[in-house]
Amino acid sequence: MSSSDKERSLPLVAIVGRPNVGKSSLFNRLTGTRRAIVTDESGITRDRLYGTATWLGKSFEVVDTGGFMPDERATLAQEILRQARVAIDAAVAVVLVVDARAGVTPLDADLARLLARTGKRVVVAANKVDSPRLADTALAFHELGVEPIIPISAEHGLGVADLLDELTKNLSTAETAAPPAALNVAIIGRPNVGKSTLLNRLAGAERAIVAPEPGTTRDAVDTLLRVEGGWWRLIDTAGIRRKGKTKLFAEKLSVIMARKHLERADVAVLLIDATEGVTQQDAAIAGYAHEGGRSLVLAVNKWDAVPKKSADVAAWTRAIRQRLKFLDYAPLVFISALTGQRLGKLAALIAEVGAARQVRISDEDLKEFLRALPLDRATVPGGRPQLFSLKQVAAAPPTFALASNLTKLHFAFERFLENQLRERFPFPGTPLRLRLEPRRGRPRRLDRARRRH
Repeated sequence: MSSSDKERSLPLVAIVGRPNVGKSSLFNRLTGTRRAIVTDESGITRDRLYGTATWLGKSFEVVDTGGFMPDERATLAQEILRQARVAIDAAVAVVLVVDARAGVTPLDADLARLLARTGKRVVVAANKVDSPRLADTALAFHELGVEPIIPISAEHGLGVADLLDELTKNLSTAETAAPPAALNVAIIGRPNVGKSTLLNRLAGAERAIVAPEPGTTRDAVDTLLRVEGGWWRLIDTAGIRRKGKTKLFAEKLSVIMARKHLERADVAVLLIDATEGVTQQDAAIAGYAHEGGRSLVLAVNKWDAVPKKSADVAAWTRAIRQRLKFLDYAPLVFISALTGQRLGKLAALIAEVGAARQVRISDEDLKEFLRALPLDRATVPGGRPQLFSLKQVAAAPPTFALASNLTKLHFAFERFLENQLRERFPFPGTPLRLRLEPRRGRPRRLDRARRRH
């Protein structure tokens, strides 16, 4: 599998600018989402965040880069700058966002000079022009030597149509065809468990910032990846933190947004840190995915860091299955995102569970399944139930409707039915949903025969 910014399926437009000028607000406005975190905290976007914009029938991808901080010495700031430069190299056009209320700053001038040397088409978006009477504040930016300059308000939408006209005027309809359908794969887990390293390893390109600071990824970072048989969209979510352990507002917001990004996922890869084992937070995060009906693969990361005498796969498997009993259907693999150990196996499991969530069982096969169901092994309060029919009413996740004399689906009986379905049909890594249907007709003759014996 391979992917890079230069291999993306749509033309790419990069949004750049110094911190806190409104790049993330513009990204959200162009893509019609709230995927980028927007606060007044400087430098809030750390990774390159991708989305799709469509204007008058033309689509293009937008990348929101981290704020440029060339004078900073910290590892994270250097990584943000490097990531932004990678995005610029891959882009067909660059939007330089400036703060019209603040006027021209030395950093704006530095950025304009840097962009002029790239040879890319550059559009200056003079942001925070929140009313037409403030439009003249954008005139000061002519001294940057970059044209055109378009006054906008990303927050209120003023001038954004003019910006979109400018960005799409040289794009043909053919090159802006809709992106391919893809299996959405979310990489989830606690902060610093290796999610971004895994994304970069799978994609074959550094997309998410990898730094030794917990919680480095704040937004969800999408990577469109061509694989054998189709496409994947990899979503590297911010590390999910328990509310009491999160101090910065942006990190708290990342918890909420990471759970929201799971809503976009078909498959979730839960990374577990092999140097720490399964924690209560791992179980809670897995619960978000399970309850949301996402297919799951459990991946124990940093396996290369486990001493050989402790690397007992069977013992680790028993311990994980004991802690995560409700995920007994999820396949388990031991990997190293850093070295690439068993990533081929992980990729195969992602494809397998992605296919399993789309499986549909015919009515005839379900009739046969119900006929052969060993009800004498079921535990149901009030005696053996009468079962009339079982039909699959949805996929992704597979959902079944049971017609019965039961007024409530008892947990033990629901678990029994699920286990029987999994024994008979292929549903690896995928939660199953069961629901009761109103009683219709009479119970099967077979049920009455069973009750006589």
